[in-house]
Parts: sequence; C-alpha cells; structure tokens
Amino acid sequence: MTTITNIHATTESEGRLHRSISWTGAFWVASGVPALVLFSIGGIAGTTGTLSFLIWAMSIGMGFIQSFIYAEIAGLFPNKSGGASIYGAAAWVRYVKLVAPLSVWCNWFAWSPVLSLGCSIAAAYILNAFAPIPAVNSPEVAQWLAAHGASLAGTDVEKAAAAVAALTPAVRDWTLFSHAVGPISFSLNASFFVGATLMLVVFAIQHRGIMGTASVQKWIGLSVIVPMVIVGLVPILTGKVDWANFSPLVPLAAAGAADPGSWNIPGWTLVLGGLFIAAWSTYGFETAVCYTSEFRNPEKDTFKAIFYSGLLCLALFILVPFTFQGALGLSGMLDPAIVDGSGVAQALAHMVGGGKIVESALVMLMILALVLSIMTAMAGSSRTLYQGAVDGWLPRFLDHVNEHGAPTRAMWTDLWFNLVLLAIACADATSFFFVLAVANVGYIIFNFLNLNSGWIHRIDSGHVARPYKAPTILIVLGTVFAFANAVFMGAGAKVWNPVALWAGLITAALIIPVFIYRHYVQDGGKFPHETFEDLQVGDGTKTEKRAGILPYLALIAGIVVVIVSDLFFHL
Repeated sequence: MTTITNIHATTESEGRLHRSISWTGAFWVASGVPALVLFSIGGIAGTTGTLSFLIWAMSIGMGFIQSFIYAEIAGLFPNKSGGASIYGAAAWVRYVKLVAPLSVWCNWFAWSPVLSLGCSIAAAYILNAFAPIPAVNSPEVAQWLAAHGASLAGTDVEKAAAAVAALTPAVRDWTLFSHAVGPISFSLNASFFVGATLMLVVFAIQHRGIMGTASVQKWIGLSVIVPMVIVGLVPILTGKVDWANFSPLVPLAAAGAADPGSWNIPGWTLVLGGLFIAAWSTYGFETAVCYTSEFRNPEKDTFKAIFYSGLLCLALFILVPFTFQGALGLSGMLDPAIVDGSGVAQALAHMVGGGKIVESALVMLMILALVLSIMTAMAGSSRTLYQGAVDGWLPRFLDHVNEHGAPTRAMWTDLWFNLVLLAIACADATSFFFVLAVANVGYIIFNFLNLNSGWIHRIDSGHVARPYKAPTILIVLGTVFAFANAVFMGAGAKVWNPVALWAGLITAALIIPVFIYRHYVQDGGKFPHETFEDLQVGDGTKTEKRAGILPYLALIAGIVVVIVSDLFFHL
C-alpha cells in the first residue's frame, strides 16, 4: 500500500487521474451497461426470431467467463487506467509493436459510438413522447379518414398511410441538411439536435471527474436498474409470458421474415450475426476495470468491480430479453418500430401495464437508462484515449486532465467524433446498424487480442504477483472464446451491412499512421518512461519473451478464422 499512497499523494500535483473511488464507484459507473440491451434487442429479435433469448443468454455467459481473465490482467497494473486493452497491450508489445496500439484503438472506437447510438435512440424516445407519429389503428387516424378518406384515391392501406403522413408532426420530417455517400446516409434532423443536447449534458457531468460521475450515476443507476428488473419480472408474475413464443427453435427464413427457416448455412449465418452484435452489449461490463488507477485500493477493488458488474449484467441480459420475447412473440418483435429500436421502450412499458401514466414513467426511465449507458461509455472510452496517450500509443495532446482529474481533451475528442456518428445514426435504421456493426468489428478485434493476452501474461509474467488469479480452465475457455468471437465477426458482420466487416477493418487500420506519428515523430522511436516502468517493457531482468512463436501463431490463426468464416457463411 506504500506505493499506492505515494502515487495518490503526487497524483493531483502532476495533473493525473485521482484515486478517489472504491469498487462500488466503478460498479455504478458500469451500471449503464445493462441498458445496452435497448440498443439491439429489436435488431437481434428481427434477425434471429425465436432464438433471440438464447442468443442473449449465450452471449452474456461468454462475457461473464471472459471477465475473469480481464480481472487478472488488470490486477497486474494497479497504476493504469483505460481498461483491458491497455493491460493486454503490455503482453503484445513484446512481440508485435503495432498490435499493442491496435488493441487500444479498437477498444476505443468500439466503445465510443455508445455516445452517438445511445443519443439517437434516446432522441427517438423523446420525440415519440412529445411529437408522436400516430399508429395506423389509432383513433386519430380513424377520425382523419372519416373526414377526408372519401376524397382520396387508392387502397385502404394507401389511404391509411396518407392519414399517418398528414397527422405526423412537422418536426419529425424536418431536417436542416441530409445527404448520402454510397450506402451510408447522414442527416441533421430533429433527432440529431436532441441527441447532441443530451451528449453535451453528459459531457458537463463527466467534466467533474470520476468521483462526481460515480455519485451521479449511483442515483441514475438505481432509478434505472429497478425498472429493468420490474420489466423483466412483472410479465412473468402476471402471466403475460406465452411459452409458445419460444418455439420452434429454428432460425428465421430471412431477416425480418416471420417464416421459420432451418439450420442451414443462411440460418447459421443469421444466428452468428446475432451473436456478433449481442457481444457489443453483453461483454461491455469489462469497462469496470477502466478505473484501476482511480481505485483507492486497486488490489481488492479491481476484481470486485468487474465481478459484481458481471453478476448484474448476467441477470438483466437474460431476464429482459426472455420476457421481451415471451410477451411480444415473433410478430411483435418483427414490428419495424421494434427492429429499429424506436418503439422498444413503449413495448416494454406495455408489457408491465398500468395505463398511460405508468407507460410514460417507464419510457422516461428508459431514456435515463440510455443516458446512463452514454455516461458509462464516455467515462471508459475517454480514459482509454488518455492512457493510450500516456503510454505512447496515441497522440500526446490526449495526455491531459483538468483540476477534477477528468481527461477533458480525450472527452472533447469523443464528443466531436460522436457528433459525426450521430448524424449518421439519426438518418435511418440501416445507418444505425452500420455504425453499430463497424464498432463491433473493433470490439471483437480487441477481445481477441486481450483474451489471448491472458495466457501470454501467464507465460511471460508468471513471476509477477497477482491480486486475483483466474483458474487455468477459464484461461483456456477464454482462448477458445477468442476464436469463437472471430467466427462471429467473419460470419456475422455481413448480416447487418454487406461492407461492415471491411469498413471495420479499415477503421482499425487507421491506427497505423496515428501510431507512426506518435512513436516516430513525437517520441523519436522511444516509448515514454511510464510504458517501460508500469508495463514492464524492455527490462529483461523482469520480463522475458517466453511464449516463443505462440503469439504469432495465434494472430495468424485468428486472421485465417475470420477469412474462412466470411467465405463459408452467407445469407
């Protein structure tokens, strides 16, 4: 504890992150992760049908097992912030210098879009509450048709569509500017400006530092977790779960189609696509170890933070999708408003019942849940940028904190990056899931590298004391899951967009010029002293390269798995 005390004493004077929270603080910061189920519960339901609840259960089960590896490697670096990618980079840099910044970069561009995607969904919920688009079977549409229907030509369906268009508030169709580049659209519409406002509010809260953020998120977290538990349990207790909605357990014939398919290659491709996109949400509680250098007692707090965050996510990622499917059924899950996410909050509220007041309250709480996930993402992703700059992977200007210990330059970088993504995500559902799929390509790359870093650290740094040591069987399972995740990416990314895999790989490759600029231009080809001291790089008396060719074989095998999966699986 002497070392930690000394660090704490000098931290504020050096303008570094502050040791101000316990594991409970990190737990509350990570409590926004269960809300990530709202991002893709509709999309996964529309892609995998009756298998949806199993996709979520399998994915969170894998994520929970993987978290034990992250808890172990995080304990090796009590003075580091930024999460598992930073700790995994220490293993890879001894073998392939460029892989280390790739891990950090992929983790950042995987997590950072939570800001834009969450704000776009929250904006849709807010607009639905204050400027709703009337349903086709609503009384307003019926009254409009009674007054104007006789003067319209066309079928009843066309007349109903004309009524909905006439009754849609003008703000829902307004846009300042919109355009399309290839398959990707972007729009500065009402959703964009509402979402941008939410993003600025989150930025203001985060500006107060991790202690202030954890304090705010504790109360938001309580107001969100409790309703999610209610949404998960009430339909079961009130008999609204129809067990017929869980069969037959076969893939859909095609994404968005209500017809059951079969366990052929297109069916498996849809299933792997569901596992691919679910991983972005279910694995996310590993963000609890982003705050190691801000824990007052990192030796004990690190494991507790990720373990209890994992238990919370395990419960909610199984419970909420289960009752969601049981109450709505296949036809309800394939509703366009459910698939694109804009109607998920209303659907969850209807599952609980209680009238308009209860529904409105639950919708507002779901908006809070999204704000919570946005705060979690900004806290974690900004610290990844900050620590990446400290360790020499990313540009030096990101190595800055304010008087509250908040990495403000990294936060501003997150903000501007996500304003661009927000304009894309607010255009349409296709653009939303394109951003999500590209982000998840980065996330799978990060997970592959960091799960393999577990056994690399065991081989190379077995002599280093570990506050927590995962059972060897979990290290083995984590390695197997690393390659399973590679299959999900190679086979499943195309389900969400034909070019998602390649767009994600190109985005990952952008780190090459960034790292070359930092390492060879700014640092003259040498790493900062923090990298050598804290990551134990370059000191042969402490750490030796004992893994031989195994890390290189793992990289080659991972690339082969992705390529073969992409070629073999198809829709």
